[in-house]
Amino acid sequence: MGRTINVGVIGAGRIGKLHAQNLAFRVPDAKLVAIADVVLEAAQVSAAACGCSTVYPDYHAILDDRDIEGVVICSSTDTHAAIVEEAAAAGKHIFCEKPLDLNLARIDRVLGAVNKAGVKLQVGFNRRFDANFKRVRDLVASGEIGTPQIVRITSRDPRPPPISYVKVSGGIFLDMTIHDFDMARYLIGDEVSEVFAAGGVMVDPAIGEAGDIDTTVITLRYAHGAIGTIDNSRQAVYGYDQRVEVFGSKGMAAVANNKPDSAEWSTADGIHSSLPLFFFLERYNDSYIAEMRAFVECIQRDTAPLVTGADGRAPVVMGRAALKSYQENRPVKLSEV
Repeated sequence: MGRTINVGVIGAGRIGKLHAQNLAFRVPDAKLVAIADVVLEAAQVSAAACGCSTVYPDYHAILDDRDIEGVVICSSTDTHAAIVEEAAAAGKHIFCEKPLDLNLARIDRVLGAVNKAGVKLQVGFNRRFDANFKRVRDLVASGEIGTPQIVRITSRDPRPPPISYVKVSGGIFLDMTIHDFDMARYLIGDEVSEVFAAGGVMVDPAIGEAGDIDTTVITLRYAHGAIGTIDNSRQAVYGYDQRVEVFGSKGMAAVANNKPDSAEWSTADGIHSSLPLFFFLERYNDSYIAEMRAFVECIQRDTAPLVTGADGRAPVVMGRAALKSYQENRPVKLSEV
């Protein structure tokens, strides 16, 4: 047990409520001091569930509270950059959900503000904290599978998001594949230099009408020679499909889907098992707790966050390159973006 870190949560939507509950009940050295949301009722509901007595309709009240050391930003994407800059100026350590912004110039301005203020910034790529994916990363880093040659990432949602979300999310490459772009870098500790994206509308015509696609396969070329693929679908009818594989010169490491149980049963009709966990909050519950504990620990120990601002910027570059590749039907080097 270290010293207690007072934390305020900005944004009481689905992910804000989750982080607030984890801070209140599952991160021993954190104290949830306040929750802010422009919809005050949302903040009140979240606070009541967490035993938190202080709520605000304006997040500036959290930034003005000298007793709060860390802020967790879970508001809408278009507000992230401004709030991070203001939080940095207020001397708060910052956890911000991805992406920092959809515009690279604004991200660079944010990172400059954070560096100038000397505060910590951790970006919310929770999958790095999943025990299964971390095990693959550790095996690669230790040389257990030799030199990485092929990376395969499958990420498919059980159902499409609301069209209202699709219209403002930045598109599949920046709201969904962004996690996989981060995984692509994380799993083998190498940078992607070029992407080629193919895609289409195969799930819901309304997604196409909103200007997005719902199905994509992306080929990656890494700086040190490895190649990779990412495949995404907005709808896997059997559940939340999350798998990775790294193939190398000495072997292979892979992660299968998490299921509610590991039982298999055999009948005359075939061999059966339970479907994968259906929702991302179930699949990544433990990783959300682990990332918040890591945020609190980096403040306590005065160490660098495990997911830095630079780590937050790189997948946005990859997403921009993938969109350009899809639109122009050609490979795009990240240096073009």
